[in-house]
Amino acid sequence: MALQHAASGERIKLRRDSDDIANFTSVALIKTEHMELIRLVIPKDKPLPEHRVEGEMTLLCLEGEIAFDAHGRTTILQPSEMVYLAGGEPHSVRANKDAVGLLTILLHPGDNSGGPTRDPRGAPN
Repeated sequence: MALQHAASGERIKLRRDSDDIANFTSVALIKTEHMELIRLVIPKDKPLPEHRVEGEMTLLCLEGEIAFDAHGRTTILQPSEMVYLAGGEPHSVRANKDAVGLLTILLHPGDNSGGPTRDPRGAPN
């Protein structure tokens, strides 16, 4: 069965269910041409290894404690704290305590239109 993403104007539940951590149920809440919004469930014993995403991203800690490794340092996120990361930067994520985060990824980096960047003469870069 295909995952149903939220529609424009639809209410989205961010609070986790009681078995989310045990079953690692991260959910892509919204995916459009320009962004993806994911409720990320991170059990303490299941870190996300180093990786990169093309677009800019933010990670907001909703619950627990998230350790975000990038730029040679670790940023600890408590609930209601977030971090921004430029596109293409290597990073890893782990939970010091079982955690839930809200991850936003911009899918078409380079300009506000979401398409390829253009030089001043109007030619694609």
